[in-house]
Amino acid sequence: MKMGLMVLLAGGLVAASRGERPNIIVYFADDISAREFPVYGSSVWTDPWRNDTSDPQYRARTPVLDRLAAEGCWIKTAWAACVCNPSRAMMMSGRYAYLTKWWNNKDKGLGPDEDGRMGTWPVYMSSPLLIGHVAQQAGYGTFWAGKTQMEGSYERHGFDEGCFTPGGLSDTDNPYTDFKHEYRKIEGERVLVNVDTGKPCDTYQQHGWYWFPHVKLMNHPAAASQYEWWPNTAESKKSFGLNTYGPDVELQFAFDFMDRTHAAGKPFFIYHTTHLGHDAFNWFDPDDESSWPGTPIVKWDGRQYIRTEPDVTGDNGTYDTHDSITGPGIHNHVNYIDYQLWQYGKKLVEMGVADNTVIIVCADNGTGGYGKNSGEKQKGCHIPMIVYAPGMKKHGGQDVLASVVDMLPTIADLAGFALPKDYRIDGESMVPFLFTDQSDHRKWIYAQRGPEQIIRGQKVLKDGADKWWDVSSVPDDLIGFDAIGNWGAVSEAHREEREQLLKILPRYDLYYDEYNAPGVQQEPPKRPKYSRKSKEQKEYP
Repeated sequence: MKMGLMVLLAGGLVAASRGERPNIIVYFADDISAREFPVYGSSVWTDPWRNDTSDPQYRARTPVLDRLAAEGCWIKTAWAACVCNPSRAMMMSGRYAYLTKWWNNKDKGLGPDEDGRMGTWPVYMSSPLLIGHVAQQAGYGTFWAGKTQMEGSYERHGFDEGCFTPGGLSDTDNPYTDFKHEYRKIEGERVLVNVDTGKPCDTYQQHGWYWFPHVKLMNHPAAASQYEWWPNTAESKKSFGLNTYGPDVELQFAFDFMDRTHAAGKPFFIYHTTHLGHDAFNWFDPDDESSWPGTPIVKWDGRQYIRTEPDVTGDNGTYDTHDSITGPGIHNHVNYIDYQLWQYGKKLVEMGVADNTVIIVCADNGTGGYGKNSGEKQKGCHIPMIVYAPGMKKHGGQDVLASVVDMLPTIADLAGFALPKDYRIDGESMVPFLFTDQSDHRKWIYAQRGPEQIIRGQKVLKDGADKWWDVSSVPDDLIGFDAIGNWGAVSEAHREEREQLLKILPRYDLYYDEYNAPGVQQEPPKRPKYSRKSKEQKEYP
C-alpha cells in the first residue's frame, strides 16, 4: 500500500488538472467510535467484552489507515447518528430524520412505498436523490457491498449491482448455510434457536455475516435472476464453506465490478457498507461471551499485508479453528479494515486508476457497549472519518466539524453533478474545504436519537439529556468533557455559541409533531424509552 499511496499522492494534481471525474470509494464501517482508530490518539478504547481499556494488546494497528490519514486527512470531530438505521439514512440522503422520519432503529415513521403499501417509509420515497442516484445520474457505475438495513426495494437506492451480506432478517430462505437463528415453539414458548446446533441461545436474531456467510447478489450479470443467493456456480459452491469470510466475498465482487466498469470506460462509485465492527454471534464457539468474533489473521511486514488462510473444521456447534483465525475483539476488526483498505489500494494501482480515485472511510455510529445508541455527550455519534482525495490541499488531522450528511453533496461535487437548487439537503459539501485554502467546514453539527437532539459547535455541546458540555479542548479519552452547570463561569463566546445552537434546534424538532410521512396520521404502536418524553419538555429562547 505504501507504493500505492505514493502513486496516488504524486498523480493527484495531474488527474485533477485533466478534469477527469474521479472514481469514488466510500468505506462505511459498522459500530466503530473514533477512539478505536489509533490515529485519533485516544487513551482509552474497547476490549473484547465491551469494557473500556488502555491495554495495548487490544489496540488496533493500522499502518494503511494511518498513512491515508496523513497523506489525506482525518476529521477530528465527525458525527453520524447514534445508531445504525438513522445514520445510514443520513449517509444515503444527506438529510436528517425530520425529513426521512428514520428516528431510531426501532422508531421509524410510517409511509407508503412505491406501490402504496403502508409500512416503514423507505428513504428513497422521502428522498428521491440518494448517493447512488447522484452517482448514477453523473454517469458512474454504482455498486453496493455489505450490509443493507434499508427498507423497500434495494434496486431503488441507485445502485446498478450489489453483493449483500444481509443486515435485515427478511432473507430467510438461504439454502447454503445454517449459520442463522430462527424462532421455534418449544413447550408452548417462542424460543430463539441456533439452527446449526438446534439448541436455544441467548442472543438477538441474526444471520452469519462473517464466517460461512449469507450472501445475496443483485443484478449480477452471471446470475439467473435479479436477486440470487451466492454461491451460484459449480466452482463457487465447491469452495464455499466454513472458511469463507463474508468481508472477503464483498471485496471480491466489488473488484469484479470495478474491472468491468473501468473496461466499459466509466468511473465507478463503490459504497462498501461492511459489517466489520459490528458484534456477532460466534458460530464457532456458541458459548463465547465476547462481542466480536475473530477474523482471518493478517500481519503487516512493513511493506505489505500477509494473510493466513483460515482452516476451520467441524460441524453442529463444535469447531476447531486450528489457530488460523484471530482471537475476539473489535481491534481485530479494525485491523481487518486496514487490510481491506490495503487491498483496495493495491487493486487501484493494478488497474492504473490510483491517481484518480477518492477514498472516504467512516462509520455509522459508536462502538457497541460504549457509544452505540447513546445520547450521552457525543458517545453515540462521534465516528472516525478519513478522506483521501488526489489533489486535496488538507493533510493530516483537521480540527473541524463534519457529518455523514455531508457525503451526498461531497460526492455530487466530486462527480460533477449539480443538485437541483430547490432540493433540500442538510449536508454541506466538503470539497471547498478539502481542495482550497478554506480554513473551516461547518459551524455546528447535529444528531438525534428519537426525540433527543444533540448539537455542538466549537465550544459547547448539548447532548440527548439536555446537558451542556465544554468541548473547547479535547480530553485524552476524547469524551471526558467538563459539564457546564454555571454559565456565568464560562466565556462569553461559550454563551453566545449556546444561544446560536438553541436557535437551530426547532427546525429539526418534529418527532412529536411530524413523526410520519406527510399526511399519515397513524401513531406507532410503541415508542422506545427516551430521556425526553414529550414536546413540552423542550424550551427554546
